[in-house]
Amino acid sequence: MAESNGNSETQFQIPKIKFTKLFINGEFVDSVSGNTFETIDPRNEEVIARISEGDKEDVDLAVKAAREAFDDGPWPRLSPSERRRIMLKFADLMVENAEEIAALDAMDAGKLFAPVKNMDIPAAAEVIRYYAGAADKIHGTTLKMSRELQGYTLLEPIGVVGHIIPWNFPTQMFVMKVGPALAAGCTMIVKPAEQTPLSALYYAQLAKQAGVPDGVINVVTGFGSTAGAALCSHMDVDKISFTGSTEVGRLVMQAAALSNLKPVSLELGGKSPFIVFDDVDVDKVAPLALVGILYNKGEICVAGSRLFIQEGIYDKFVKKLEGMAKTWVVGDPFDPNSHQGPQVDKKQYERVLSYIEHGKREGAKLLTGGNALDRKGYFIEPTIFIDVEDDMTIAKEEIFGPVLAVMKFKTVEEVIKRANCTNYGLAAGVMTNDLNIANTVSRSIRAGVIWINCYFAFDPDCPYGGYKCSGFERDLGMEGLHKYLQVKSVATPIYNSPWL
Repeated sequence: MAESNGNSETQFQIPKIKFTKLFINGEFVDSVSGNTFETIDPRNEEVIARISEGDKEDVDLAVKAAREAFDDGPWPRLSPSERRRIMLKFADLMVENAEEIAALDAMDAGKLFAPVKNMDIPAAAEVIRYYAGAADKIHGTTLKMSRELQGYTLLEPIGVVGHIIPWNFPTQMFVMKVGPALAAGCTMIVKPAEQTPLSALYYAQLAKQAGVPDGVINVVTGFGSTAGAALCSHMDVDKISFTGSTEVGRLVMQAAALSNLKPVSLELGGKSPFIVFDDVDVDKVAPLALVGILYNKGEICVAGSRLFIQEGIYDKFVKKLEGMAKTWVVGDPFDPNSHQGPQVDKKQYERVLSYIEHGKREGAKLLTGGNALDRKGYFIEPTIFIDVEDDMTIAKEEIFGPVLAVMKFKTVEEVIKRANCTNYGLAAGVMTNDLNIANTVSRSIRAGVIWINCYFAFDPDCPYGGYKCSGFERDLGMEGLHKYLQVKSVATPIYNSPWL
């Protein structure tokens, strides 16, 4: 592993933090309590800003604003073409302000500045544009009733939605939830993770600037146990969309069930298998496997954290991984030479290090890394364990950091069984030049997304979500829109019709 020591501050001027208050009914306001919390820069462990700390009373105000905007406001009643126009303007403003927003996510989440600016935010704008294009394509069906009845279905906006988004991809998660809900005609309250509140507040004011009416998008910053819990249990919220840990996902479902039985969509954790068969080109696939775990410092729910390599190329593949990991640069996310920034906060940093110690104690062989960097900030070396057994902690539990568990396999049947031996089912990678193997394995793995000879192949039109403890329902694609719609059936008698 290499370490970046460049002075990125001289290369880029860190922007001033403009928005630190709650965004309710089109205005930035202090929390009812007046309390604030610190958002910390994981590069240097310093305070970036103090953010208004929302609680139940603030959630009540945000839900009231969203309810009034839905029941009496213009957004659900705008023509779909007008909603599309406003959403397209919102997407344009995102791109126009990409540099400043990218800096916020780099400071708040430790994400690499250049990729966020040049890839993440343009891709996020495309998600908004995708759903803008879908706004006038929401329609029901005409039914062929079995007797003298005329029947049809309507797709109606579900109402007031609570979005709870995680800290690892603040921008992408915002648009993946807000975009389809806007297109559907819903109003909403966004509760960003307490670690990364800055960009959500920025997007809220861009939406207002684009013409989204007051009360349609509200942002309540605060903690999951208070603001998040209040949103999930609120009797006037019609749906919750949550992305985060499986543990918290269970609490979200419980709160929804115990309140007004609101529907919930969950995108949760993963322990995704990255399966490499021995007919591949090692020089091409090994870099993909490494990026599959180290992208975004491993803080991605679809990380290929379990690497299964067929025995015929195991030694060659491992040697290639080791060489590449030694050139992987960990450093300041504003430094263009860095491949990996810091973990998001101290809690996650300590969690990852504890899993590394588990791996050592349980007998996995440490190939590279295994340590924190000797510098200020939450930096961890890219860590690769080989000869990992399926029952080891690092092979079973989601680590959410730059830690790879490498395992050897012999046959197709064996690797399918081992890949499915997990509580999770979010994604999988299948690397082979044999079409029959690709088809068999992709149909056999119980996961919501299968990438064949590629990885992280996200697209606005490609639905994304999990099986088992990785959650249910989907983000992205038209499936991501339909979860914000209700199906209503309408029937009326018909008399003396010449046909049925």
